[in-house]
Amino acid sequence: MAVTLKEVAERAGVSRSAVSRTFTDGASVSDKMRRKVEKAARELGYSPNALASSLTTGRTKLIGLVSNNFHNPIFLEVFDLFTRGLQDRGLRPLLVNLTDEVEPENSVRMLRQYSVDGVVVASSTLPPGFAKAFRDAGVPVVHSFGRSSSSPQVHVVGIDNVECGRMAARELVARGYKEVAFLGGPEAATSTQDRHAGFMSEMAQHPKIGVSCSFAEAYSFEAGRQEMLRILKSERAEAYFCGDDVLSIGVLSAILDSDLKVPEDIGIIGLNDMEMARWENIDLTTIHQPIRQIVSSSIELMVATLNEPDRYPEARIFPCSVVERGTLRPAIEG
Repeated sequence: MAVTLKEVAERAGVSRSAVSRTFTDGASVSDKMRRKVEKAARELGYSPNALASSLTTGRTKLIGLVSNNFHNPIFLEVFDLFTRGLQDRGLRPLLVNLTDEVEPENSVRMLRQYSVDGVVVASSTLPPGFAKAFRDAGVPVVHSFGRSSSSPQVHVVGIDNVECGRMAARELVARGYKEVAFLGGPEAATSTQDRHAGFMSEMAQHPKIGVSCSFAEAYSFEAGRQEMLRILKSERAEAYFCGDDVLSIGVLSAILDSDLKVPEDIGIIGLNDMEMARWENIDLTTIHQPIRQIVSSSIELMVATLNEPDRYPEARIFPCSVVERGTLRPAIEG
């Protein structure tokens, strides 16, 4: 049988309300009283009931962690960082898969059934309307990996995807490629749109370089592989900016299976710097997205918003950088 609050109170020689206050964050209790209660709790093996505490405080400490891109291995890293980071703050992550969800209102309804205190939308492909729907329903929300904006409607933490597109284009130009291409994820994803826009705007400064573009059905290995196999049946570019590392790895697989070499025949640059990109057999040149900092900042902003629900929407945008590995030829000297 579980040890009850009443038994702890009897062992400590205090009232049940004193025990309750001891295990309630922010409640007033003297140091002497706290020591007596904690000693009795240790002796009896008592642990506070989180559900009962939520009924008393009106706070569940549940944070909905929602995403729609579970087939992308990068999110294993993201979810690991989020779940550990939230737990370290005394919060409880509730992981929700929105892969097949198209109506923001359904997501809001589902999360409210669990009485979450807040929601982190961890996705670069969900429409901004999903995060806004939570805000409109009065649920504190942070859109992690969301679209950057100078006047955000909700809290956003992420990167400038337009600048990342420009960055990739500059890298390909610096290496002397004369035919380059953008291979993105789903066209409807704002991350794809922004990376494509940045890439094309930079390449417009170099009219002598040929530019083409195509889009995969998803940010996944198989989608990247199938799109590249299709491209290789016709005229191919010399180098590709793939809008995501997992797409890049699928593209790399298709190239190697077609008896071509990277970077000798085709160059590749990705985006994210996921763990697999560093594997020796992949060795992907890519743009580093500071995932750890984005997650940490998202959690910090969520905690601040829980304490100050009317906090003005804030955008925290982190810089990215190129990580040189082995899938692009060297830059031209001078």
